[in-house]
Amino acid sequence: MRGAVRLQFVFAMLTAISPGAIAGRAQNSPKEEAGFSSLFNGKDLTGWKYMPAPKESLEGKTETPDGRIAVRDGVILVNEKDRNGKGGIRDLFTVKEFNKEFILRMEFRAAPRADSGVYLRSAGAQLQVRDYPTVGPYKPKSFRSGDWNELEIIVKGTYATTTVNGKALTGKDVLDLTVKDGKPSAALNGKDIDVTAIEVKTGALADCRCNGEVLDKAFKIPFKGGIGVQAESGKFEFRNIRIRELN
Repeated sequence: MRGAVRLQFVFAMLTAISPGAIAGRAQNSPKEEAGFSSLFNGKDLTGWKYMPAPKESLEGKTETPDGRIAVRDGVILVNEKDRNGKGGIRDLFTVKEFNKEFILRMEFRAAPRADSGVYLRSAGAQLQVRDYPTVGPYKPKSFRSGDWNELEIIVKGTYATTTVNGKALTGKDVLDLTVKDGKPSAALNGKDIDVTAIEVKTGALADCRCNGEVLDKAFKIPFKGGIGVQAESGKFEFRNIRIRELN
């Protein structure tokens, strides 16, 4: 009889605590989505590198050397300051580069007035990811303050911009350029012009959305590089970071 009572007690305790505990663990475990590969295993920073010390391996480690970024309860936690009380900008990048077209999905949670970003192939191509209602620059109506939000970025297509003498050309402009004996001569829209500088830039385009709402439909990024998240100001969390390469 005593054994039966003890068994009933244990069963009652498991019934009381298991559903919430299991739900909490499942909530922060990486999503399994057909065609997608996880960039964050939910346990440590394997597969990532830390700026300004990219050569120091993070394999199996649960935090960066300064403690600024850490893995806690299945999320990448970005702290406002490191363990020595220093803030400033720090970056966490994937070791692998993603040079094909892709779909990137992740969830983020921002503390009030927190400011972070997602890098797309370059530290110079940063999509602002923030507590949008207070910091902007985007104002998605579906943003859930203090809760998890879904970010989707589809990289597909290319762009090219040409600047002549510091002025960007439009789709209606026609530039004819010849170079003879190292000297350029040009005509813009049928009129001769003196050329002092010509710059041509090319890259890829990204369609960026938060909870399905458009943030930027033609965000310009490089052709090559990794995926990164930024530590700037305030507390930030990322989870379920996954990618699907398209070709």
